[in-house]
Amino acid sequence: MSIPEHFANVMMTLFGEEGRVWLDRLPAILAASEKRWGLTIGAPVGNLSFNYVAHAVLADGTEAIVKTGLTDEFPAQPEALRHCAGHGMVQLLAYDELEQVMLMERVQPGKTLRAVEHDEVAISVAASVMRQLWRPLPAQHYPFPTIGDWGKAFARIRKQYAGGPCPMPYEYLDRAERLYAELSASQAEPVLLHGDLHQDNILFSERELWLAIDPKGVIGEPAYDTGALLRNFWPDILSHPNQKQLLTRRIDQLSAELNIERERIANWGFAQAVLSMLWCIEDSGELPYQGLYFAELLNEMTQ
Repeated sequence: MSIPEHFANVMMTLFGEEGRVWLDRLPAILAASEKRWGLTIGAPVGNLSFNYVAHAVLADGTEAIVKTGLTDEFPAQPEALRHCAGHGMVQLLAYDELEQVMLMERVQPGKTLRAVEHDEVAISVAASVMRQLWRPLPAQHYPFPTIGDWGKAFARIRKQYAGGPCPMPYEYLDRAERLYAELSASQAEPVLLHGDLHQDNILFSERELWLAIDPKGVIGEPAYDTGALLRNFWPDILSHPNQKQLLTRRIDQLSAELNIERERIANWGFAQAVLSMLWCIEDSGELPYQGLYFAELLNEMTQ
């Protein structure tokens, strides 16, 4: 097998020596998976990012996907897939907990929701997928993180910069932190959320028309899951002649189709736009300009 150079560089940049050791072990990890599950692993997908994902074929000819890596998606992601059991989500076929390797169904034909040019249609599809995913958790379940756990990034950033110059303007940090706390304290009955449901994580499927992939697995109220959808796919939004009008219509549509207060959707959208930038600051120390743009735009829309 060959490991794409750009993927190897990403792994070593993110994980340092641990990433280098893992890359050296990757061929053996995949070979063991072939033996364990009786499959043949082919070439990796063309858009590798933070995990190694490759096509595979089972002994009976069924096409599948193998995914492994060092990110915090393991083991929350396979547990989230198990919880959804194929309802609105790609199916988990097997999971090697020791080596953190997932075997999943391959979604065919697999084009992303981003390929749907009519935005109202795409948002309606996303809303329908959300309704399928939001299922109550059983009394005994995997200890998924909560939206409160995710929100601890606000305190970490404040501690890191201690009131000094911060890449994120304090005006936005203060308001987002307050809104995040207020929304969390007043949230509806929590369910297991996808956590990163945007157009590239919803694929066209022969099995169920549209299926979500790559869940983060986080516990919170349904309204929280709309946040990622508001600011994606950001290059397409930025190319729109009136971004504010587009986001306003998305908020109105999600509110109507999901029966959630539009103000709540908008406020979560702003708070999460800031939170996602805090994670970027923690990872790289830098603030992507497009993230700040959406924070500014959503801040203006929620005043």
